[in-house]
Amino acid sequence: MEPCPRRSCPRRWRRLWRRRWALAAGLLGAALALFACLRQPQPRVPTTGRAGDEVTVLLWWEPFGRPRRPADCRRRYNVTGCRLSADRGRLGEARAVLFHHRDLALHGAQGLPRGPPPRPPRQLWVWMNFESPSHSPGLQGLGGVFNWTMSYRRDSDVFVPYGYLYALPEPRPFVLPRKTRLVAWVISNWNEEHARVRYYRQLKEHLAIDVYGAQGLALVEGSVVKTVSAYKFYLAFENSQHTDYITEKLWRNAFAASAVPVVLGPRRANYERFIPANSFIHVDDFPSPRLLATYLKFLDKNKPNYRRYFAWRNKYEVHVTSFWDEHYCKVCEAVRTAGNQVKTVRNLASWFES
Repeated sequence: MEPCPRRSCPRRWRRLWRRRWALAAGLLGAALALFACLRQPQPRVPTTGRAGDEVTVLLWWEPFGRPRRPADCRRRYNVTGCRLSADRGRLGEARAVLFHHRDLALHGAQGLPRGPPPRPPRQLWVWMNFESPSHSPGLQGLGGVFNWTMSYRRDSDVFVPYGYLYALPEPRPFVLPRKTRLVAWVISNWNEEHARVRYYRQLKEHLAIDVYGAQGLALVEGSVVKTVSAYKFYLAFENSQHTDYITEKLWRNAFAASAVPVVLGPRRANYERFIPANSFIHVDDFPSPRLLATYLKFLDKNKPNYRRYFAWRNKYEVHVTSFWDEHYCKVCEAVRTAGNQVKTVRNLASWFES
């Protein structure tokens, strides 16, 4: 209804209009109050990790001090709702904070966040390490600091191996590249005290081995895979022997190059948790390096026996983990599915060194 002049309106209409104006004024006041409240800066709090929430994961130190562009988790790994950042100004809103152990050992515990502001109660501190215990100084004194662990160990809170096999939708033929050479080894950290160097020195007395890297030949076009693909066997010798410590030496240097890995690392049973028993040769399978050399020479001359080490290839594909993008996206995915579960790693050193 349209408004009428005050004098021409009946008294009951004037009373009705007064009520309406009072109601309108009240609603207007409430709206202005709400608008003023919404304009006030609100404190940022960590997300809960529930479906639909965006999770902020903060990298406290970029590994080895090398900045890199944040990973696109959705495009690369189909992981959504992740905000990855190395901006320490986001500490208060981060649901998880990653601490790379090598950088922690370099800066010391005094380099950890100490506030203000205080650490949010549901924020997860994640210890991240992909070196073996033999090359991880400074583990003592870190008990009770972190909530989660992320490493190559299968019993980590966030397990990220150096690689893995995944089943193909259906079997497919595997074409073995042409092999013209026998045994290769690529090594950058040469240490006469390492078990792998000692074993190599014994093995080479009975077998010709082409060594690339710090103590040997130059790689073809700078590529390990291109170089090793011409060889029948690759010495996937780890720099130290620890549970689950199976690195790119197996996954990339050998498997991705279609060479049979001759491994020196954890026990055979440990390898068989991750790969078929007939996909590799373990140095422990032989009483001496001389007998291993004899077996490799036998396989070199017996093609059917050699090809048996590739029987698994028509059922599985090799995935080599991408450093560091895959790790960041993996921990973000874990945070999103964990909800509000929080725990504390009481004795980091005793667990990791076991």
